[in-house]
Amino acid sequence: MKNNNNMICDLETGVCGVAGEEEMEVIDFNQPPKKVANLYYVTDPICSHCWAIEPILRRFVEQYGHYFNFHTVMGGLLEKWHDGPIDPANGIYKPADVAGHWREVGEHSRMPIDGTLMIDNPVQSSYPPSRVFKVIQKNHNGAIAYEYLRRAREALFAFNQNISDQSVLIEIVNKMGLDGEAIVNEAEQPIGQQLLNEDFEQARSLGVRGFPTIIMINEENKGVKIGGGRPFEYYVDGLKQVLNLEQLQPKQQPPLSSLLEKEKLLFSKEIEVMYDVEQSDVNSFIEKELSPGRYQAKEIVGEFYFTTTE
Repeated sequence: MKNNNNMICDLETGVCGVAGEEEMEVIDFNQPPKKVANLYYVTDPICSHCWAIEPILRRFVEQYGHYFNFHTVMGGLLEKWHDGPIDPANGIYKPADVAGHWREVGEHSRMPIDGTLMIDNPVQSSYPPSRVFKVIQKNHNGAIAYEYLRRAREALFAFNQNISDQSVLIEIVNKMGLDGEAIVNEAEQPIGQQLLNEDFEQARSLGVRGFPTIIMINEENKGVKIGGGRPFEYYVDGLKQVLNLEQLQPKQQPPLSSLLEKEKLLFSKEIEVMYDVEQSDVNSFIEKELSPGRYQAKEIVGEFYFTTTE
């Protein structure tokens, strides 16, 4: 006699018959975490305090990024130098004044900043590297644009390169495997400034008065605005408040080997923050986590950094 145990009544049609061939279907009833509608990071390529929070922001995105959609907004820190004060609160009236301020930020944060180019070959405007960011974002995606922003900041702060210079920007983009000349040329067309103006308008609509500013907004269009660099826990607490949750479920930090492969270059401070490692223990931590010959350790402005050997 034929086995008729494998029968089912269809909920929609009401017809009963033989069930499908699948013996067992694996399902997951865990609900995805409630998301913040948007997280806006308002920044600028030459913002030294934005460079200083890179270690904290990276860990926050790595561990809690599943709770929000991340958006980077260019803020327009320096259109051009002029006779009046640029940032009188920090004593900045001319390019050379920036060098000392940057060095203080670098020493305090331990994200290395050379800064001497602001005396010898100063950045004339933050708009050119910002326009390149917008064109990469338009032609590719936000993740690739954010990678470019990181490379531009490395070039400026640690390696003392003038990122308002077209040739420097072309080289940075080329090293990412993109067509640097085409992208930089497009950024200098009217579309480049048009895209940048849209970001400026968005920053104004968000009530941003300085950089870095992080704004987290939930699905009810309510949120928090966090200005300036803050400790890691400050951003986590802000996220809890926005989501109205007492506890969040962070993801495990990625293995150092995976993180270094993705980022290409990490400073000691970034490793310390990501993995809760003391500065004195960084070398032993790296020797434990990375295979010999797979990384190089170098030093710049008194700080160690690590790159892949490939």
